[in-house]
Amino acid sequence: MITFGLIINPYAGIGGAVGLKGSDQMVEEAFRRGAQQKAMSRTSDALSGLSEHKARCRFITCPGDMGQSVLDELGFDYSLLPMPEKEQTSAADTQHAVTLMAEQQPDVLVFAGGDGTARDILAALAECEHGDIPVLGIPAGVKIHSGVYGVTPQASGEVLNTLLNGGLVDIKESEVRDLDEEAFRQDKVVARHYGELRVPQVGHFVQAVKQGGVESEELVLADIAAFLREEMEDQPDTLFLIGSGKTTQAIMEDLGFDNTLLGVDAVYVDKDGHIDPVANDLNEQGILQLFERYPSRKAVLSIMGGQGHIIGRGNQQFSAAVLKQLSKTNVQLVSTKTKLTELNGRPLIVDSGDAALNQQWAGTLEVITGYRDKVVQPVV
Repeated sequence: MITFGLIINPYAGIGGAVGLKGSDQMVEEAFRRGAQQKAMSRTSDALSGLSEHKARCRFITCPGDMGQSVLDELGFDYSLLPMPEKEQTSAADTQHAVTLMAEQQPDVLVFAGGDGTARDILAALAECEHGDIPVLGIPAGVKIHSGVYGVTPQASGEVLNTLLNGGLVDIKESEVRDLDEEAFRQDKVVARHYGELRVPQVGHFVQAVKQGGVESEELVLADIAAFLREEMEDQPDTLFLIGSGKTTQAIMEDLGFDNTLLGVDAVYVDKDGHIDPVANDLNEQGILQLFERYPSRKAVLSIMGGQGHIIGRGNQQFSAAVLKQLSKTNVQLVSTKTKLTELNGRPLIVDSGDAALNQQWAGTLEVITGYRDKVVQPVV
């Protein structure tokens, strides 16, 4: 089951048709000129294409026109955030909804609005503990200069549809930009960069590692290893468990350490960012003993080609007892895009032997597929 957060700015875009060149702080004037709200219908356009996946996704949303009314219309399953329904909402309501939403950690936070709404999302997530949630915008505003939106509402829906179908969906940082509305009304374009959000995008093979349209495995593995090493060096005082497989073997080789191809090895990043080997070919008990010494720990796992298992095939050392102490958020997956494509849309699989734990891990996980290149994949 994949969980989407949904936040709609009901007043996004109302200034466009009535010539206000924006909607920020112009709601009353827009209505005086006869403006009509369109954000809800544009959200409906984006989500209606997901109707065949109703059994595989659910939503967390806001009361009334901030999300609930559209999901009622489309017949999706949802739960409501604990916030009051208001006759007229504001940027503060959007930011409050983001704060509540981040606590529940949806797989993707979907929002409808314009550049002002994107700024509200960015500002609120920056203050959240779990502020790295992937975010996707449904274009509904007057100003759409930020790179966090689909080119159309239907295009935003297609990204979500691809994710639900198990296709390749990249996660990339995209800019949040906004224009000065007062300057814009005087025909002056004054844009400002406010930051970046992590945005799911329909994935393609990486140009730098293509050979005749096909990935070069050797180059891709080198890119993955280089990126992982950088990521690990930025997480001092952390134990890393390196799972089995050729992809993770490339990481150990890049570090210059011995590797157990069909086993679990461990390395430690000290307070200065230096990486040292700790142990090779660990069993379940050995991993649990290391956990007693290292309170901060993570795991790097590869994906079984052709099957999609990340737990339960060839790495039973990652038992239910180990996974409960590790948690889903501390697992980093690595794979080539070729291997993911060969799954033909099938989801990744967690088979820990503990049904309740498997359900906790369901949703999505990000997969490193190259240097600073990630995709998001469904997990069952």
